[in-house]
Amino acid sequence: MARNRSLHVASIGLQCLVLLAFFRSHCNAQCDSVARQQKDEFSWEKIVPTEDLIWHDCYSGHQCARLKVPLDYAHPDSDSRSAAIALRRIHSVVPHDSPEYRGPILINPGGPGGSGVDAVGGFGGSLPGIVGPQFDILGFDPRGISRSTPRVSFFESRAERAFWKPNVPINMNASADAFARQWAYAQLQGQLAGERDDGSLRFINTDYTARDMMRIVEAHGRDRLLYWGFSYGTTLGATFASIFPDNVERLIIDGNMDPAYFENQWGDTLIDTETGWLSFIEGCVAAGPSGCAFYSPSLVEMKEKVNRLYASIRARPVPVRTDTSYGLVDYGMLRRVMFFALYSPYRAFPLLAQALADLDAGDGTAVFKMAESGPLSSPPFQCECDPSQHIFDSIEEAGIAVICNDGKRFTASYKEALEEHLNMSATSSWYELEGPVRFECSTWPEYPKETFQGPMGGNTSFPLLVIGNTADPVCPLWASHKMSNVFPGSVVLTQDSPGHCSVSAPSICTQKYVREYFINDTLPPLGTVCPVIGSPFPPINPGVATNSDSEAQMVLAGMSAVDREIWDSVNELAMKTFVVPFKLGGMR
Repeated sequence: MARNRSLHVASIGLQCLVLLAFFRSHCNAQCDSVARQQKDEFSWEKIVPTEDLIWHDCYSGHQCARLKVPLDYAHPDSDSRSAAIALRRIHSVVPHDSPEYRGPILINPGGPGGSGVDAVGGFGGSLPGIVGPQFDILGFDPRGISRSTPRVSFFESRAERAFWKPNVPINMNASADAFARQWAYAQLQGQLAGERDDGSLRFINTDYTARDMMRIVEAHGRDRLLYWGFSYGTTLGATFASIFPDNVERLIIDGNMDPAYFENQWGDTLIDTETGWLSFIEGCVAAGPSGCAFYSPSLVEMKEKVNRLYASIRARPVPVRTDTSYGLVDYGMLRRVMFFALYSPYRAFPLLAQALADLDAGDGTAVFKMAESGPLSSPPFQCECDPSQHIFDSIEEAGIAVICNDGKRFTASYKEALEEHLNMSATSSWYELEGPVRFECSTWPEYPKETFQGPMGGNTSFPLLVIGNTADPVCPLWASHKMSNVFPGSVVLTQDSPGHCSVSAPSICTQKYVREYFINDTLPPLGTVCPVIGSPFPPINPGVATNSDSEAQMVLAGMSAVDREIWDSVNELAMKTFVVPFKLGGMR
């Protein structure tokens, strides 16, 4: 029996090697037979990193640059190696030589692993309508991420990475061995990271990214930072404020993580997730059958309907074939789609309701398409004739490198990790979507910890504005208050809404305070709670206003020109998914 098992394992390994060889040969054959006749109008490779910012036209009206910074800030004199930080900006409406010009606002969309370059392209155009025309909107890829080099990669090829991802469980409760498999893959992941480290891996961390931000500020001829960070971007912003408290001009942290991030003790991060899910159920009931496709007349019936759907999909996953892909909608995929819908309720709740109704009728296409377009999804693997086409792709292991380099090593045994996970799961069913803190760091290489390890906090040169939603699925409101407590003078602005970060729901109140903070240097009064306008679901009867809808129309009718500009911008943002989720579970 043992010999047969060994033969079976060896056979699987041989199949993988054969398939990898096929991919390589097939790609080479395609490339030999197809001449590349098109080139990108803009290439990051052509920008030489410099210590002074040299801007190049890029992406139809934006400007791009690569800033040369030290790779090792702890030993800059003895280590001559450098990193290159990719930047992309939307130029302020007012000229830079105008007395009205206020400087660049750096943004970070979260992660870790999120690309600020992509963020500027995805939602940056909506931000001037909120903050005002006096600012540049400046996104950057943190070191190791996407277009900033050196890049993190645990794999020797795109094909190898493509083979890895489908094997890693995406839900700890999807099968009897899901947690054990996740643990086993984490062991391999750390081993691969160490084996394939080119000497730069240890320098990919939050501390050094904060120092890169200071270099970006200085390269603009300034000495204080303007910043708006979302999700993990709050940790990055708070780290900057802790290291450089005298260099804060204006700093907003929106959708806050626990300031104990570096200590591996993040508390109940999913404590408000169920509240966000209840907002979907309650909103669907209130919207009625014409406003919510998954409607049932009561909360109890809605919950029972969802539980029946869980049982059905566990018993029989649904096969899906679209025009471009195919796969199975199973329990793990369904739960992940539901979870990420909580990030952007105004955009996703109506789509989710229709997808659940279709799945209840036996059609999984809509759920499958939502999964394909979700935050942690990636397009199907395809051969490319031009190797340079993917050299600046965003890859998930970069975010894991940041997490594992930042904190203390996860030293728990498998038994201890499982016990921790079961304890977490007892507080919320949504914990099946993630492992224990820094779960994937259990076999991370033992690098010297010469970087900032907390504690966060300090007296900053200008008070921070800390924003939190009442039903954020991953960054609960208590974390915003805890973060504010370590920065004297900071103020918590509460937004009464589901969704991840303030821009996930349209609140003129919230964004007017953001604008006032950046332009007029004012903070909201202590205890301020901002409402949102409207509901994620349409009115029960099209053309007939509900109470909420009538209130929204009254608010819109009385708007000033500035308020209307803010409304247009925040409404656009609420209909987008751009905040990069914190890494849940393992690399996938």
